Amino acid sequence: MGKWQSADQLKDLTISLCEYASVTGSEEEIGIMEFVDYELRNLPYFRENKDHLQTHYTKDGRKYVSALVKSRRETDRTLIIMGHLDVVDVEDYGEWKHLAFRPREFTEQMIAGKDELPDDVRHDIENGDWLFGRGVMDMKAGIALCMRIIEKAGEGAFEGNILMLAVPDEEVNSTGMREAADALLELSRVHSLKYTLAWNTEPVFSGYPGDEHLYVYRGSLGKILPGFYCYGEEAHVAEPFSGLNGNFMASYVNDALELNPDFTEKEGMQKTPPPVSLIQKDLKTEYSTQIPHTAVVLFNLLYMKKKMKDVTGELLSLAETAAQRIEKAYAEREKAFAEDHGYEPERKNIRILTYEELWNHAVAHHGEEEVKRQVSFIQANETHADDRELTIRTVHHIAGFCKDLAPMIVLFYSPPYYPAVESADHPLVGKVAERIKREAGSLQKRGVLDYPYFPGLSDLSYLQLPDSKKSLDVMLQNMPLWEVSYDLPLEAMKKLSVPVMNFGPFGRGAHSWTERLEMSYSFGELPEIMEKGIQEVFK
Repeated sequence: MGKWQSADQLKDLTISLCEYASVTGSEEEIGIMEFVDYELRNLPYFRENKDHLQTHYTKDGRKYVSALVKSRRETDRTLIIMGHLDVVDVEDYGEWKHLAFRPREFTEQMIAGKDELPDDVRHDIENGDWLFGRGVMDMKAGIALCMRIIEKAGEGAFEGNILMLAVPDEEVNSTGMREAADALLELSRVHSLKYTLAWNTEPVFSGYPGDEHLYVYRGSLGKILPGFYCYGEEAHVAEPFSGLNGNFMASYVNDALELNPDFTEKEGMQKTPPPVSLIQKDLKTEYSTQIPHTAVVLFNLLYMKKKMKDVTGELLSLAETAAQRIEKAYAEREKAFAEDHGYEPERKNIRILTYEELWNHAVAHHGEEEVKRQVSFIQANETHADDRELTIRTVHHIAGFCKDLAPMIVLFYSPPYYPAVESADHPLVGKVAERIKREAGSLQKRGVLDYPYFPGLSDLSYLQLPDSKKSLDVMLQNMPLWEVSYDLPLEAMKKLSVPVMNFGPFGRGAHSWTERLEMSYSFGELPEIMEKGIQEVFK
């Protein structure tokens, strides 16, 4: 039978993986990689081919695992099957945090308390086919399926090579996959591999509440984090028209971009969600009666085919419009105030700059060595700040060199950056997608839809480089942490250029305390569908 071939064995393996509290950045994110390595190393194939199973180390001390099974038939054709083993934290579980990583026990708890649960969750519980807990859906069941495929490959089930890749940190910065790109190139050189397809096993994401469809995704959405730093003018709260409130400025920028339909893209039936703000705050560090003259707003912006130079142009244009609205609103309000005091207001003129322009101005007036020294000091000493906060503090500090430019709005970018990748027109991806849809249609009742992009973001983004270097530079030169503490394997991505797709388990509630996995499909029908799809890869 093997270790992971039956539905019960897959369930047990998924639960074992979930029992590692592998929240991104935790010790157990490392521990779970050691567990995967240990379990794979006990397979007969890796007892005989020890060098085909490797643990790799990231620069920050985390681990990722590659497991190569070479076909008994001499060939260079290689399928990458992949996924991540980190999960988001469990604060949303509230009083049930202690059970979040115990799927058996937590599922029993959910069943016992079903009458207190939302209607959709209670409906699934009454169906009796669902496993609850952090990571069951996103995405430890997917990794369990990858391990099953590796075991089958070691028994000679496929006519081509299978390379499994299990990485950390997908939920934050994708450090694992960004570093694994170079490792993939090295593995291809050492073992004479030609990567024909990368198959990610992220779960199906519902398109709407109650959606029962399965989805084959032929790519993965792109993501950027543009920010707007708003620098007004200092003033006492008793003299508000002597200055310009950064919060006032940021509110207009947020109003301009939040949920703005002009920043969505549509491809076939699929449409990107509109941008949303992830951070909006002033940058005062303590209470005082000075108005907060600096503020920042940071957005999540998803895209499909847009180029970074075009996105940057659109964001600058939006900032110009927001600045005009700020100036107009400020003038109208000061005019009403000035009428009672007999003075003539001076109109505010807000500059729109990129981070690169801000940097160049600081260097021109203070010297490159001094600006670099102070920025290096900030980045070396803000050890508790994540990449988003460190980016904001860097922009804030450099703006302090450029007070003569105020009032101003500065466009910048923060990590992470996920390039949009797709293989919608690739013939092999088309063949595999059609085979999957046929097999899924014959084995279960759900409809199967074929979409160009996986909507949840994924590590597939680092297996292609669809944008030009010139276009990318427009964004990267406005990213303060670029080549400081954040980078992309651009050359490796360009060389890899692997066709990509995503097809995985069915569940609901990813990143919520009701995260759950449908077992009969994910452990029963899906493994057979995946095998048929893999056979199509090697035809």
